[in-house]
Amino acid sequence: MSYAPFQQVAEDVYCIETGLYRHGLAACYLIRSNDRLAFVDTGTDHTVPALLDVIAELGLSPDDVDYVIPTHVHLDHAGGSGSLMAACPEARLVVHPRGAPHLIDPERLIAGATAVYGEEGFASDYGTLRPVPEERVIAAEHGQTFQLGARTLTFLDTPGHANHHGCILDSLTQGIFTGDTFGISYRELDTDAGPWLFAPTTPVAFDPEAWFETLDQLMALEPRVMYLTHYGRVDRPAELVGMLRESIRALAELALAEEGRDDPGRGERLTRAVADWLISGARAHGVALDEPRLRELLAVDIGLNAQGLEVWLKRREKRAAR
Repeated sequence: MSYAPFQQVAEDVYCIETGLYRHGLAACYLIRSNDRLAFVDTGTDHTVPALLDVIAELGLSPDDVDYVIPTHVHLDHAGGSGSLMAACPEARLVVHPRGAPHLIDPERLIAGATAVYGEEGFASDYGTLRPVPEERVIAAEHGQTFQLGARTLTFLDTPGHANHHGCILDSLTQGIFTGDTFGISYRELDTDAGPWLFAPTTPVAFDPEAWFETLDQLMALEPRVMYLTHYGRVDRPAELVGMLRESIRALAELALAEEGRDDPGRGERLTRAVADWLISGARAHGVALDEPRLRELLAVDIGLNAQGLEVWLKRREKRAAR
């Protein structure tokens, strides 16, 4: 399955392939209103030249970018923020207050990513992280609005996947740019039953109860469409949210089955359990891909979800010990 570098997915909303790991895994979005532009998520530092090419293809310039809005500071969403801001001199960075310090001074993000991926892997997949000048950063509050031409973009505080996560409601399409909050839904795994969604429990701030409350908040807005970073537009979110809720519950239960068993094999057991659960879920949804291809498409999520669940367990166990 191939993907165009970018495609229009709603009125003046463009979904842009970031190129991370494989096509169809991670996107970011460009929103246009007349000659004003806003990016939601940025991909990695490697993605930024492609983002600038999209601006040029639309007949506009980086000076026309008013906002760069990473939904949270995980590197597949915010890694390109510094370089994109450097290329767009009129833009302001809009980010969750808890994420702002990490983009102003990304040293901790760099250290954490290097510890996980190694120096070579970090450079290969993510490039670098450039700091964003503090005076160009808006630490957005819940409900704060930003005018983009005729569109109003509303920032929503949406913890659950991460405690520094925000979503953006677009007034024109009544759509929400969800980052990771409305789950993962790869287009290769669509079936006659529609999209298949599951939760990303990526390290380090998985919080099932907060996530359920966030979903209640989002659905109360009666969105018509969700724009997912992983991957693309999904319609009729009210019909899909139950599937996402069930995945949050199921993944939490997989982890809780290992609570109190903090031995060297727990990570491996969680990885096997997550893989089995994702593959059986895809099969139940009608995905007919052979197992090697299915495992290939889900490999990143199997590893990261298992890691995130183990971090969540350690956090719970630490609290219990206190």
